[in-house]
Amino acid sequence: MDWSVLDSWIVITGVLSAMSCALLGNYLVLRRMSMMGDAISHAVLPGLAIAFLISGSRDSLTMMVGAVLIGVVTAFLVEAVQKLSGLDRGASMGVIFTTLFALGLILIRQAADHVDLDPGCVLYGAIELTPLDVYEWGGLEIPRAAATNAAMLLVNLSFVLVFYKELKITSFDPALATTIGIHANGMHYALMTLVAATTIAAFESVGSILVIAMLIVPGAAAHLLTDRLSRMLAISLIIAGLSAVMGHIGAITVPGWFGLRDTSTAGMMAVAAGAIFICVFFFAPRHGVISRAFNRILLSMGIIRDDILAFLYRFQELAPEGSAPVSASDVENAVKAGRMAKLAMWDLVRRRLVNQSTNGLALTEEGRSMARSLVRSH
Repeated sequence: MDWSVLDSWIVITGVLSAMSCALLGNYLVLRRMSMMGDAISHAVLPGLAIAFLISGSRDSLTMMVGAVLIGVVTAFLVEAVQKLSGLDRGASMGVIFTTLFALGLILIRQAADHVDLDPGCVLYGAIELTPLDVYEWGGLEIPRAAATNAAMLLVNLSFVLVFYKELKITSFDPALATTIGIHANGMHYALMTLVAATTIAAFESVGSILVIAMLIVPGAAAHLLTDRLSRMLAISLIIAGLSAVMGHIGAITVPGWFGLRDTSTAGMMAVAAGAIFICVFFFAPRHGVISRAFNRILLSMGIIRDDILAFLYRFQELAPEGSAPVSASDVENAVKAGRMAKLAMWDLVRRRLVNQSTNGLALTEEGRSMARSLVRSH
């Protein structure tokens, strides 16, 4: 694998873009508004086109103003349709963003007759070309996309740090936030405004596909790894950064395994984010599928062990003096747990709570004490 300065700038641009999206995406996940990022990222297209058609310029500030305004309008329309029609939020988003997205594509096609506004670039980005568009700062050539995304990350980070408490309360309990004097709707629209600005800042370099992925996937994966907001924010930034690095490395290496030349770096970054989420989905310590299944097995084993101890205690308590120990088959029939009962009996013997002989099973002194406590507590 050949690595150059261009590759480094591509990764830096991807990392900055991914982190700026992930930071706000956490709050979209917590507010159960994950698809709002998708809606806004598609709905800003008419804002881009209208800004160009009015101004006749592709100036970054003009385009961002148009996109941000449309993003806020999208959030407002979704809320309005939901409240006035009684539709759920998902249906409201679907109606608004598909309509605005289609309108944006039509306008961009119209604008494309006069300037090189490419719908494909909006969707897939051109992060591989970002190191070619540079400006000098202190004698150092810096890609404009990297500077733009760095500024956006700084703005988002400042917003989260300054309004951390307000964002936390309005995300978990908007009604409580209102009662204690926090303007929940104001925080909502401020968040939507920054989501729109972040989306347009990343459009030119990574396109809407990676923006959507980074708005949701890092936050969703982090949410499976922790229940604390501060840790969730930090973990999502790490996942976003790893996705960008792994995605570019995968884009320049994986196609070669199949005899291909290369592939979309932005697309591979999104794939890397998805791969990380899948790993977290299965192996997260507390909320992972495998971890939860394992914890359920441990819980079942604990219940069966307690049932066996209680059964043996009651049997020895009621049986005449000198009676034979209980056979393993009788214990299995009593607790009705099948193979789990055999495993539980083996575990009790291993823990020296039960003695096993050719005649059957009997409680040890320690086992008797534990069983007595269990029976009394029941």
